[in-house]
Amino acid sequence: MIYTLTLNPAVDYYIDMNNFEEGDLNKVNNAYTLAGGKGINVSKVLKNFNIDSIALGFSGGFTGDYIKKHLKEYGIKENFIDLKEDTRINIKLKTDKTETEIAGKSPNISKEKVTELLSFIKDNIKDDDILVLSGSVPNSIESSIYKDIISNANKNIKVILDARDKAFKLGIKEKVFLTKPNKKELGEYFNKNIETIDEIIKYARELIKDGSENVIVSLGKDGSVLITKDNAYIGNAPEGKLISSVGAGDSMVAGIVYGISNNLNIVDSYKYAIASGSSTACSEGLTTFDNMKQFFEKVEIKTINA
Repeated sequence: MIYTLTLNPAVDYYIDMNNFEEGDLNKVNNAYTLAGGKGINVSKVLKNFNIDSIALGFSGGFTGDYIKKHLKEYGIKENFIDLKEDTRINIKLKTDKTETEIAGKSPNISKEKVTELLSFIKDNIKDDDILVLSGSVPNSIESSIYKDIISNANKNIKVILDARDKAFKLGIKEKVFLTKPNKKELGEYFNKNIETIDEIIKYARELIKDGSENVIVSLGKDGSVLITKDNAYIGNAPEGKLISSVGAGDSMVAGIVYGISNNLNIVDSYKYAIASGSSTACSEGLTTFDNMKQFFEKVEIKTINA
């Protein structure tokens, strides 16, 4: 089974307008809400690909109920732990020129609720399962949460860690199957200004030494790089009209999980990651399977001698 964890889910409120003027009345062209969060996005893309998963996390109040209802309607099983406070609302504002995000205030999560989550993961995630740990950590939870989850989980599972800052630094030490920093995040981890492909490979190999079996470094419009223990590969960004980058990174993770769950090797799974991320970036919302397959035909991967 595949499990996705979203510690800090949200109701994402998408707003589209021609332009935004601070301090003035602004008119919206279009608006809609979705259940948001990096792990939730991974589960939704997997469902679009006809792959089942169980979404884990915390939720509370009317916004938490909205997320659970949304997942049920999507056909995704969930095991969210109930909170007293409302799940946050995020605003994602798109104009003709820019995309802006406003992150809402997270609810308080007690130590007892964290212990409940740790117990569920330890008791329910079995050999050969996949656990996706992605997204930010609420202020009320210790930065060691991903480390604690991995150290307490079954050792025969594949863990994908898509996070940053201290939670990432602590979590990777517990050994994971895959991490997916972008170039900026890789530089932040090592406190270095990383620019060239050779530098990306060099520091990604340091991540491997620190505990990540495989590393994908996303480069935006310049594609991405996959680094394994033995080799390095560069993948293109298939051509398409950019609509929104929201969810593209989560779709890359879903693509990798899709490949792994179909018993493909890491390189062939990487092809699905590229196609999935590119398709979402060029879609209204998260990619469908059919749209992903159109991009899959344009994926090019080359081995790098570095």
